[in-house]
Amino acid sequence: MTSPPGRPSARPALRVSVLRELLLAPGGPLARLDVVESSGSTNADIAATLARDPASLPDRTVLVAELQTAGRGRAGRHWEAPSRSSLAVSFLLRPGPGVPLPTFGWLPLLAGLAGVTALRGTTGVDVRLKWPNDLLVSSPDRTELPGWDTDRKIGGILSELVTTSVGPAAIVGIGINVSQEPDELPVESAASLLTAGAGEIDRETLLVALVDAVVSVDARWREAHGDAVAAGLADECTAVCGTLGRKVRVDLPGDVVVEGQALALGPDGSLVVEETSGRVRSVLAGDVRHLRATA
Repeated sequence: MTSPPGRPSARPALRVSVLRELLLAPGGPLARLDVVESSGSTNADIAATLARDPASLPDRTVLVAELQTAGRGRAGRHWEAPSRSSLAVSFLLRPGPGVPLPTFGWLPLLAGLAGVTALRGTTGVDVRLKWPNDLLVSSPDRTELPGWDTDRKIGGILSELVTTSVGPAAIVGIGINVSQEPDELPVESAASLLTAGAGEIDRETLLVALVDAVVSVDARWREAHGDAVAAGLADECTAVCGTLGRKVRVDLPGDVVVEGQALALGPDGSLVVEETSGRVRSVLAGDVRHLRATA
């Protein structure tokens, strides 16, 4: 079977030995790095390992899958990308008792900040953060889609708190579309680095940059005892958040809908919205839709 015109005949596998040399301690930031050919969900695999033996995985363990067959997003949404066409990465973080549990709510935004930093630095693509857990780029032809305006989703984040007998841990999953062609993307609102104009991308370079960015943000967050505002991380998230200043619709649990202007990030990582009625409220969780600005 031949590849369609313009599509690479083979996508290279990640070189595990090279990545371990670069990323594992003592010279690198990670305690453990595993790369598997296939996984239903890297987040679920880490959670299952912790359930069997809570102490088996050290802080800053990373699991990468070349193919993820049941990747999960908000509200249990699933997707699958062709093997080696994306990055599917999960981080196990054990911040320790110095970081209060309520501050874990910042983790999706902090992972998003790290993703923006890594992608901009390695590809030059203008990636932005959509509150609370998506990575966006602009549609090349500026086509508008309901709920997305001219934005397209290039990546997503799923952060999960796990309570274990040796203390709480966070599993932070990050998925990034890398080399998918338009017909390989699951929905019209999706994009890849390739379709965003990044050209040829080395996934190993991208993975190293992503790990470095996540660990850097995580270290600053821990040093500030989970206070993202004091660490300066809240301001950095604000600077890259493409939701702020936009007209938005937020679907909340219980079929509650909030519509208005996204003003700011709250000190707890919430989205501060001024409703059309003039009421200002903070939203801690919900699905955000970017609405077209009216003239």
